Amino acid sequence: MSNPSDVFECHWQPSRWLLRLYLSVLALALLAPWLADIPLWSKLLSLAACLLHASWVLPRHMLLTAPQAVTGLRRDAFGWHLYSAAAGWQAVQLRPDSLALPLLVVLRYRLPGQRLSRGACVPRDALAPEQHRRLRLRLKFSRRRWAQPGASASG
Repeated sequence: MSNPSDVFECHWQPSRWLLRLYLSVLALALLAPWLADIPLWSKLLSLAACLLHASWVLPRHMLLTAPQAVTGLRRDAFGWHLYSAAAGWQAVQLRPDSLALPLLVVLRYRLPGQRLSRGACVPRDALAPEQHRRLRLRLKFSRRRWAQPGASASG
């Protein structure tokens, strides 16, 4: 895995498991204010906030239909790159709080020139099992995985 010419690339699809989980939590969040003894304006405000959140999260992180949705990861001699239809391949710096577990991979990354980190979740059912395993291994054992884009990469 330390060979710089060894390119790794994967593209994922929407996860049914993650979508079901999100919709379940959203339903609970929509129901909770109506069960609480709070004023009507507060219930309507929480309803609007939940629907606004869902309209942002569903196309970008669950259904992956928005052009800004991150749908691919590549590792090559130049470092890590994420793919979205809007921006194509973009060099990123993976963050140390990224997580690679058998059920899901949480990619925490930062784009060059930006202070804030972003995240992408890749559940097990979003990739073929062998691809998901290879992604987890790359994230766990790749040297210089936290290096900034443009720094000399060696694996």
